[in-house]
This record gives sequence, structure tokens and C-alpha cells, in this order.
Amino acid sequence: MYDAIIIGSGPNGLAAAIELAKAGRSVLVREAATIVGGSCRSAELTLPGYTHDVCSTVAALVLSSPFMRSLPLAQLGVELIQPPAAFAHPLDDGTAAVLERSFQETGKTLGPDASAWTGLFRPLVAGWGKLAPMLLSPPRLPAHPLLMARFGLRAMRSAEALANAYFKGRHARALFAGAAAHAILPLNWTATASFGLVLTASAHADGWPIVRGGMQQLASALATHLQLLGGEIITDAPVKSLDEIPPARSIVCDVTPRQLIQLAGDRLPIAYRSKLNRFRYGPGVFKMDWALAGPIPWKATACNRAGTVHLGGTLEEIAAAERAPWNNEHSNKPYILLVQPTLFDPSRAPPGKHTAWAYCHVPSASALDMTDAIESQVERFAPGFRDLILARSTMNCSDMERHNANLIGGDITGGAQMLSQLFARPVGSLNPYRTPVPNLYLCSASTPPGGGVHGMCGYHSAQAILKDSRRS
Repeated sequence: MYDAIIIGSGPNGLAAAIELAKAGRSVLVREAATIVGGSCRSAELTLPGYTHDVCSTVAALVLSSPFMRSLPLAQLGVELIQPPAAFAHPLDDGTAAVLERSFQETGKTLGPDASAWTGLFRPLVAGWGKLAPMLLSPPRLPAHPLLMARFGLRAMRSAEALANAYFKGRHARALFAGAAAHAILPLNWTATASFGLVLTASAHADGWPIVRGGMQQLASALATHLQLLGGEIITDAPVKSLDEIPPARSIVCDVTPRQLIQLAGDRLPIAYRSKLNRFRYGPGVFKMDWALAGPIPWKATACNRAGTVHLGGTLEEIAAAERAPWNNEHSNKPYILLVQPTLFDPSRAPPGKHTAWAYCHVPSASALDMTDAIESQVERFAPGFRDLILARSTMNCSDMERHNANLIGGDITGGAQMLSQLFARPVGSLNPYRTPVPNLYLCSASTPPGGGVHGMCGYHSAQAILKDSRRS
């Protein structure tokens, strides 16, 4: 009998397995796909010799995660590359706001809002080493209440309200809106400012690194570390029901609520199952990957310093685009999150060639082809972009879910991250990782602290298991 069987080998499943193995527990990970990683996989999606990350490329919170920081990533072959700028946001006049690690350099691109930007973020960045572990934990009494209160007073506002209150110019407002739009929520909703604050503070404090060779390298390193600790991994081993797996002292599921219901069936009490059924999934994404003959020809050349570029124009334009999928509409000028890794990691493409990927937010399970809308937005800020395309790959919501069953309807965050589900993921509980079924636990992005390549959902799930085992 294993001490724990983990279903799913995304970063959270592997994190849970690693923490349990470190505590001396015997662990087996079962993965449905032929390779570990979940949404941290890489593949040749366009042409031979071009490595693309199937879902995630930017490891924005890896260096902020206490779990990830505890691992010997360098010894495991993971090389994190820091672009000079974390992200950039071009505007139609050919200029761009650019998020540099330095407040002074960032301020040079923000015009009249340089001081306001520094005033908002410097205290958060100064306390980031204490703040990040609190933000990447389940709801609990904060270890540093004054620091958390300073963050919380601003985080509970909408992204629109905070940007308009702090900044006068369109550059700073757009730069903040581009970060906040990672939430995949309307920017006038309560607490959407929290996403902009967290992602921007992490960018100033720790950067937004990418993994040399592709995100698969990180997933493979986690798997190797687990195996060195004595853990076992079986791939190409889907689980349709908990009845299919051998006896174990604990079962840990790196899945979303809908799949947990399918796996556990009538084992789940009716009341708990009803709560899981009410868990709300968010909009999906339409993703594109390109093989390019050269680097993207940005009008604002400062964009060449950034690994990530947010496209969509002004705060007002982005806010309108992000409302659309929640109204079951497709924006003609969507907010685009674009990543250009080969500017900093040439190993991903043949010499002189490049890759890039981008996605926009669309209604859940949308099958509409957004190729023209996405490429038009890129062309808007980089004339001549289409002339560089050697090959393209597209993935709609169904394609994303086929790649990773956790991406329900194309939702890449494990469930909508609106205020009601920001803390109560997947249900309101002091221990959201434990289910009412004895020894059955969740560890996916559908638990706190939510989506991201940080492994903290799995880490906290493992801590809950270890705590319960000590009690018994």
C-alpha cells in the first residue's frame, strides 16, 4: 500500500508528491498523458526545430513561491532566464510603457505617473519576501498583519478604480490594466486590482523569468526530483474512477471540481457535491503559436526588452475587451497576452528564427477562430508581423481541454477567480484541500492560492495530509 497516490502530474500534483516524499511517505503519481507536466509541457507545434510551450511559458511566480525556492532547480538542470523587462505595453503612438525591475527605469516610460507608480509599488516590493508567502497561502491569520492590511486595502478595489485613482496618464493605466487582465475578469469587478498588484509587485521583486529550452524542463525537473526522493511516476495511466486505483492511505487529486465528482461519484456527500456543482468556471482562451522568420517588428522598440507584451491599447479598451467573454461575446479588438521567448532563449528555434505565442480570452467552450482578431492586434503595434509568419498553430477551447482535462471549457485558471471564489476554492472551508471523504484530498489550481506555476496548491495540500496523519 502506498502512503499517497496522486492523480495528475501538473506542477501542483508533483509539488504534493515531492512534499510527501520528503516527509518519508511512499508516493505514486499517475498521469493520463504520455509525459508529465499538465500545462507545463513543450512541443513542436508548428515546424521541426521550433519548441513551443503548449500553455504556460512565463514562470512569473516561481521565484516568489516558497515551495519552488526550496528546490535545487539549478542542480536539476533548470536555467531561469530573466528578460531585461518583465512586460511591456505598447500604445498606438509608437511608445510603450515598460515594467523594468528598477522603479527609475520603469518611471521613464510612465510620464507624469512615475512617482505615483513608485509610491504604490515600492512598499509592496520592499516587503515582498514576507508578503508573497501570505498571498500564496490559504486563508489564515496573516503573519504580518500591517503589511497584509496595506496590500488588502488596495487589492479589494477594482482594477479600473485603482488605476484611475492613482494614475493620470494612459501609459501607467494601461500598464497596470495589462497585468490585472491576467485575472480573466471584468476590470470593474471588486478585487481585480489584487491581480495587477500581485503580478506587478512580483515582476519588480523577482522578475518574470522563462525556462531555457521550454517549460517542459521545469516539469521534468520536478519529476526527476520526486524520483530521486523515492517517488514513482506512471504515465499514460488515466484514472476514470477512484475504484481503479490500488489501496492507499491518501489519494490526492490534481483535478478540478467537475472531475472530482466524476472520480469519486457517490462517495461524496450530496451537500458537498452540490457545492462543487456550483463552482463556476471562467472564460476560455484561444491560443496561437507562430514560427517566425525574424523578431516581431514592434513600432515601440522598447518591447524587444520584454518577455511578455500586453496588447489592447488603453485601459478603457482593455476593460471593454475583458467584459465581452463574460457577456458571451467575442471582442473584435481583444486583449492579447503575447510571449516572445526566443529573443532571450535562442535554443527554442533554428539560428536566426523565432517563436512567439499569444492568446485572447473568449467565452467558455467557444469554437470561434480568433486568428484574424489576434494577428490584427499584433499587426496594429508591429506592422509587418504577418510577413514573418512561417507557420502557425491554433488551439481553441476544446483543443485546450483535450490537451489538459483540467482546462474546462478552455479555462486556464482552474475556475473563475472572482471574489466569491478567490478564497473559497472550491468551497468555503478552513481546510479547502480536504474533502468529506476520508483521506481524499484536492491539490489543483481550484484550491488556494489558485492558478500559476508556483506549486503552492500542491504544497499546502501535502501539509494538510501530513497534519491529518499526525493527528491520527
